[in-house]
Amino acid sequence: MMKANEIRNMSTAELEAKLTELKKDLFFLRMQHATNQLDNPVKIAGVKKDIARIKTILREKALRPEA
Repeated sequence: MMKANEIRNMSTAELEAKLTELKKDLFFLRMQHATNQLDNPVKIAGVKKDIARIKTILREKALRPEA
C-alpha cells in the first residue's frame, strides 16, 4: 500500500505510469481470483485503494497546476 505523501511527491508522468501498472496488477489479481489461484483476496482491495489514491492526487494536480 502506498502512502498519500509518497504519491504526492511523484510527478504526473510517474503517477500515470504507476496507475497503468496497478490496473494491470488488478486485472491479473482478478484473473487469479476467478481461477481460485489467489492466496490473499485482500490484495484486490489494496490495489483498488491505491488506484483511487493515485486518481485523486492526479485530479488534485490537474485542478491546481501551479503546485
